[in-house]
Amino acid sequence: MNHRKWTLFLAALALMAATYALLLRIQSHPRLGQPGIRTRPIPGQDIVLKIDLPEQVLDFSSTNVPEPEVVSGYLPRDSSYAERIYRSSKDGFQVQATIVLMGSDRTSIHNADFCLTGAGLNPYDKKIVDIPIGGPHPYSLPVSEWKFSGVSLQPNGQTVPVNGVYVFWFVADGEETASHFDMVARRLPLHLLHTGVLQRWAYVAYLSVCQPGREDATFERMKQLISDSVPQIEPPPGDRLEAQK
Repeated sequence: MNHRKWTLFLAALALMAATYALLLRIQSHPRLGQPGIRTRPIPGQDIVLKIDLPEQVLDFSSTNVPEPEVVSGYLPRDSSYAERIYRSSKDGFQVQATIVLMGSDRTSIHNADFCLTGAGLNPYDKKIVDIPIGGPHPYSLPVSEWKFSGVSLQPNGQTVPVNGVYVFWFVADGEETASHFDMVARRLPLHLLHTGVLQRWAYVAYLSVCQPGREDATFERMKQLISDSVPQIEPPPGDRLEAQK
């Protein structure tokens, strides 16, 4: 190898080493971004935030569900969590809504398959669809819509077969995606590399059980709830981008 090739080779090695060192520094001491959902500070907490799911949406009233022990024991300690059960006053139709907001530990936002299979539910017919979001700044929200079947454990210890629909997406400051892979493998690391800021992604999910064959009708009901509740959960994308300037 002549002198010129050695020089280029060593320069390339130095550049790779510098890039690797920069990545390690950024990943070890990242600046945290702002959440893409509406939150409030909790006295005495630096990272964990209060997430307010709306109490009333359309004809749905709701019940707040404290963070279950299984969730608090599974999620990183700097995660923020909210859960509500919505129930229609017309016919008792129920939807469970949950939000997990990551802190500095990105493992808060896990693959949706783990959530369902861990609860004894088997997802199928997975697709990405758009839900129209109302409010003063209407837009289309891409979400994952999964049908599922499985069993549910009852308070008496018995199990019963269940079917249903699971709708979820991921939102950060100025970004949204319906794909966990897109979020964790592309958006988060690229943003961290380009800005040195670790985005605080939130995992927003709605789940409803139904009789076999009623999945499409169930999703239509869920769409109405989601369309009306999202403006109360997260600012429109344009507002989130403006807030960063």
